[in-house]
Amino acid sequence: MATKFKPLGDRVLIEPAPAEQTTASGIIIPDSAKEKPLKGTVVAVGDGKKDEPITVKKGDEVLYGQYAGTEIKMDGNTYLIMRESDIYGIF
Repeated sequence: MATKFKPLGDRVLIEPAPAEQTTASGIIIPDSAKEKPLKGTVVAVGDGKKDEPITVKKGDEVLYGQYAGTEIKMDGNTYLIMRESDIYGIF
């Protein structure tokens, strides 16, 4: 379970949203053509820095950069860990 993991400092653990399986018109997208999702759900947050508190919280749906974060696997799931500054905004 990812909740046992506690990021340090200003880092955030995110569960990426699943990649789109079909286009808006119903065409099935093959695995080789799927784009990396740019949004996900915050699973765990660090305590922040002394002069910069964390503004996102567990459960927030966020938008982040295409190359942001490091992919890690825990308990059979894939997560991204990144600095809060790599997050563009909250939905």
